[in-house]
Amino acid sequence: MNAPHPAKVAGIDSTVPSPAHTVASAAASTSPTAPHNAPDAADVTDAPGTPCAPGMLLQDRLAGWVSDLTTLHELTERLIRTDSLADGLQELLRAGAALVGARRGLVALEPADGLGPETTVGLGLARADLGHIETVPRSALSHGRILDGLPVGEEGLARPDLFAEENLDPRHREVAARLGYAASYALALTAEAGDGAGGTEAVRRAGSADVGRLGAAVWLYDEPAEPDDRQRHLAGLYTRSAVPHLTRLLEVERTRASMATLAEELLPSRLPRVPGVRLAARHRTGPRGGGDWYDALPLPDAALGLAVGSVTGSGPSAVAAMGRLRASLRAYAVMEGEDPVAVLSDLELLLRLTEPARSATALFGYCEPALRRITLAGAGHSPPLLIGERRTEYVETSVSAPLGMLACWEAPSVEVQAEPGETVLLYTDGLLRRTGDTADRAFARLHAAAAGVPRAARQDPDAVAEHVLRTVLPDGKAEAESAEDVVLLAVRFD
Repeated sequence: MNAPHPAKVAGIDSTVPSPAHTVASAAASTSPTAPHNAPDAADVTDAPGTPCAPGMLLQDRLAGWVSDLTTLHELTERLIRTDSLADGLQELLRAGAALVGARRGLVALEPADGLGPETTVGLGLARADLGHIETVPRSALSHGRILDGLPVGEEGLARPDLFAEENLDPRHREVAARLGYAASYALALTAEAGDGAGGTEAVRRAGSADVGRLGAAVWLYDEPAEPDDRQRHLAGLYTRSAVPHLTRLLEVERTRASMATLAEELLPSRLPRVPGVRLAARHRTGPRGGGDWYDALPLPDAALGLAVGSVTGSGPSAVAAMGRLRASLRAYAVMEGEDPVAVLSDLELLLRLTEPARSATALFGYCEPALRRITLAGAGHSPPLLIGERRTEYVETSVSAPLGMLACWEAPSVEVQAEPGETVLLYTDGLLRRTGDTADRAFARLHAAAAGVPRAARQDPDAVAEHVLRTVLPDGKAEAESAEDVVLLAVRFD
């Protein structure tokens, strides 16, 4: 009577190699030369001498497959929870190291479409270590061969004993000895057609897998070693499932970089030099690009126009609106900058006619450096901060609505008279909102930061702006991703 076929189990991929602890038993039980009544190699059980039933062997093998698939599922779940390219690459390295039994590794990101970004991320390797590896000729490194488009196969490129290789590059030998690794295993990170990510369209058009290459990952062993067939297979499955997510993160990173570049290009490339006053600025853009801006432009009669503002919304439309608003304000400032109220009135009319669904806050000042005087008009904007040796105080400005909120904007101007060596700090509300505090506490925090500027730093507006930014937003909040843009414009009178 024919033996029954093993039942199919849903979710089990029979192409996954058997776990290491069942491979030998499977081979022994199917060998044509084995005696008919010889015990299987897997007959080492808790009850010696008891033959292993066929069902137990199958159950053991299925348990191994389920364990492998569960591991892959858990690692993939951890990866897809990452929301930045840097975190995704680090998670890829950690998961790959666990699968192939390594302790260290690196990912060289080098998209084949040439659009960048290009970077190297290490696991268990300091920046200096990565620098040493970069001194090795590219063709001598496993991941360098992958990046150069040389074929390595789906199972990756293993170099089980680097120091035993006769043709090992001398510089590679030196670096490997210095960093203490003796073997490596590398895999290509390639987007396949049909992944649905933006970068794979080029793959479909060109018909070349290399066009969809994101980079290469390599794991380093402290001793001569290489992953077995099962480890290679699992690592390959994991990287193939990880690449679509990494591709999406790459597209997000490119979009963020493009938005940040666009926003920066719409702002002054350099601040003007005007006798009697020195300027410094800080600008931080959110990941989607925002509408916060600043400006400083020379005006007739040795005057200076100063402006900060914020357009509602984020993303490309807000950045474009910010650019249009800033360009218009520059034109109005040249024509009637000595009257800041007129400048903002014209800007408000333009905003209502061209951007009816958008509002904006703005602060414009007509600065006369020779008199150390600024005439200010604000539209829904936070008051400037005056920083000096004997005083640190907010400038009293009239309460007014943002531009575009009323049928006709109007507010009186105020004059700020500064003493020699004092600094007037203009800023946007994003600086306050990034703190996460209430408005009162955020204003108090900003005041305390300005009052705490070291005496030596008060002579330099750049140092003042940097101190205030790092004090109000400590622990990396100034550089962390946030939906809020930040603008600081420091004006120091000589």
